[in-house]
Amino acid sequence: MKKTTIAILVILTAVIVVQFSCRKTDNIPASGNPDSEWLSGGSETAFDQGSGSFSHAFSSLSAHLLRVHEIGDGQFGATFVSAPAPVNPGLGPIFNNVSCSSCHVSDGRGKIPGIGESAANMLFRLSIPGVGEHGNPVPVPGYGDQLQTRSLLNVTREGDVNITYTDNTYYFADGEAYQLRTPAYALTGLYTTMPANVLLSPRVAAPVFGLGLLEAVSDASILASADPDDKDGDGISGKPNYVWDILNQKSVLGRFGWKANQPTLLQQVAAAYNGDIGITNFLFPKESSQGQTQFDSAPNSKSYELADSLLYSVQFYVRTLQVPVRRNVTAPMVVQGKALFIKAGCDKCHKLDLRTDVDVSFPSVSNQLIHPFTDLLLHDMGPGLADNRPDFLASGSEWRTAPLWGIGLTQKVNNHTNFLHDGRARNLMEAIMWHGGEALSSKVKVSHFTKTEREAILAYLNSL
Repeated sequence: MKKTTIAILVILTAVIVVQFSCRKTDNIPASGNPDSEWLSGGSETAFDQGSGSFSHAFSSLSAHLLRVHEIGDGQFGATFVSAPAPVNPGLGPIFNNVSCSSCHVSDGRGKIPGIGESAANMLFRLSIPGVGEHGNPVPVPGYGDQLQTRSLLNVTREGDVNITYTDNTYYFADGEAYQLRTPAYALTGLYTTMPANVLLSPRVAAPVFGLGLLEAVSDASILASADPDDKDGDGISGKPNYVWDILNQKSVLGRFGWKANQPTLLQQVAAAYNGDIGITNFLFPKESSQGQTQFDSAPNSKSYELADSLLYSVQFYVRTLQVPVRRNVTAPMVVQGKALFIKAGCDKCHKLDLRTDVDVSFPSVSNQLIHPFTDLLLHDMGPGLADNRPDFLASGSEWRTAPLWGIGLTQKVNNHTNFLHDGRARNLMEAIMWHGGEALSSKVKVSHFTKTEREAILAYLNSL
């Protein structure tokens, strides 16, 4: 039965690929050079541009590994409940959400709350000024390093956040107006006093596809683009973040998260289970409770709620999600937009190409030319986007360059176009015009483009 199921899956996959390759309206090539810019994820590119385009497993997985991916997929979507329970027990006692997929909807981008809605689906990092033992942010006494906005029955939640926006009108060089909205965050319903010097950083869930390919990029490749002192004088001074690896008990290069504050997919997944859902695991074996922090914890064999096999299956799931294929690459407006993207200098941080390291143990991610549009480094984005909360070596105004692959499918997959770390940008042009700091020169250049040129650069971004 299992072999039959796999055979059917292979046949269906082949049919889907052929259908998407041959439909002229999709403007996707039937085949081509493995180094083609159409193939954002190299050989692990999904030929899909629909609502499920972020959720395809690597095509090269064996039947056994595909089964592991499927188990991880089920676990990623599993809803946890309070213990005791026969299935998925252990929720809380305080938490932010009940499953991974509740925030990473369809493996894509999180949505900010609407007017009058609770901010529970957003994550709010907390700390106080200072540096912890491992270079980490200092947790807030009584709260820890994030605000838990939900709790089990008869347990007091930590609080909530009220979000308001102020709209301001600006103008492109040709006189056309645009608006940017500035968010303000007010802590409400706190269960106990919050220190006056608390540092608050809002975060929306980022897409999880393609992460295995980004993990496969070597440290050396990332560091080759670093220029923290801007020795070449181009105004771009990307720098690496070094963070604490709990499993190996040492400081290593960070590459995941809005400030590159997680070193590996395993630690990112384990931390999210514990901090966001309140599920203990071997990396984070302490129960979520007010004021709890685990930066000093080392893995141990004591009792915890999530089996190692399930934790690793989720890690494998996010490691083996394909990247959607580019669309309309050869369309004249997209070609023009690419030239303008480079002319504005956007490619200095949003690097068009990276190559993964050779990995003989996992050929699926080995030596792949990929097009993630990131350098995985920190950049100063100026005071407008600053959260003023340091995170390891990241300053309060520095953010990791966000990958842009798949960004043009956000509306189709996630039914919104809210971008940036806190979702303040309502569309891609607003996201561009929020850029400051090292990206100020690029923003100014875009602001001086003609309306047709601005439309072209948006066409290019929407093709990614």
